[in-house]
Amino acid sequence: MKHNLIITIGRQLGSGGKLIGEMLSQKLEIPCYDKELILLASKESGIEKEAFEQMDEKSRFSFFSNVYSFRSGHMGVSSGNYLTNESLFQIQSDVIRKLAEKESCIFVGRCADYILRDNTNLISTFISANIEDRIQRVATMQNITHKEAQTLIEQTDKKRAGYYNYYSNKTWGMSTSYDICINSSLLDLERTAELICEVVLQKQR
Repeated sequence: MKHNLIITIGRQLGSGGKLIGEMLSQKLEIPCYDKELILLASKESGIEKEAFEQMDEKSRFSFFSNVYSFRSGHMGVSSGNYLTNESLFQIQSDVIRKLAEKESCIFVGRCADYILRDNTNLISTFISANIEDRIQRVATMQNITHKEAQTLIEQTDKKRAGYYNYYSNKTWGMSTSYDICINSSLLDLERTAELICEVVLQKQR
């Protein structure tokens, strides 16, 4: 695990963080995991993926009251059993650790920087952007109005911050929580990815 390169990407909605992760994946020729983690966690545990989707950082999140009933042939349990957010987070965390131990990879969101904090070859990043650029990007990608995009940005960032702060005991988006923080509005997404790639390569040397 210590020898695998791990890059984690935290990001504001509309900052292009996911796209930057995909660009880094191509440049460094290592896989990038985002939504795929939900399917992998579901397959690994035998729990319906809907439970992980509800727990996901962009979904409604309750620290204390969320429990999920589930059926699972893989785990030897039947309907009427319950899992908390913390249990689901632990399952997803185990999947992230196994992937990081197996190969070099990139993780988008899901507290991966905290989960893999003991990995000596981890580079954690946070991508932000100017609000105007974020609104334009979200409005275009979601085919919604600028007002709707701004509302979605505010709601999603609040949920991501709550998720991250709760599980990591760090502060989402604060520079001291990451190795690299970049405003993607200063450069285009491609050059932002190139900048991160250069930092990664320098560290590898």
